[in-house]
Amino acid sequence: MIIEQLVTSFFAAAAFGVMFNAPKKSLIQSGVVGMLGWCVYAILVYQEGVDAVPATIAASVLVAILSQICAKVYKTPIIIFTVSGIIPLVPGGLAYDAMRNFVQNDYNMAIQLAAKALLISGAIALGLVFSEIVNQVIRKAKWKRIS
Repeated sequence: MIIEQLVTSFFAAAAFGVMFNAPKKSLIQSGVVGMLGWCVYAILVYQEGVDAVPATIAASVLVAILSQICAKVYKTPIIIFTVSGIIPLVPGGLAYDAMRNFVQNDYNMAIQLAAKALLISGAIALGLVFSEIVNQVIRKAKWKRIS
């Protein structure tokens, strides 16, 4: 089952790169970044029993770190890898289920699902921001050490 999810997440991330007109040379790397992010999420949620929100934070931090590395190595803007890599973590199905429950007048379930989708979306943003802050702190520390 995990192999199927990894392959699917790879193609989802790479396909999103195609949709956003990412350079063709970066599609494989974008797919790998998305696949590894999903791998961390899947291992934490399905095997370790961690809640989806902290697992999403961990996965999005990994996506951001890998995106920074790929951006430096391949001399490509970081946004190419970040946007494509984060796509497998987006709670689209959860948001859809929340809206479906709203339409079916099941407001209790709809609120629960919407809140979880919002928390997961916030976790994605938090992980990306946290990784960028750590990157900036490391850069400034290196710059001060050099000068």
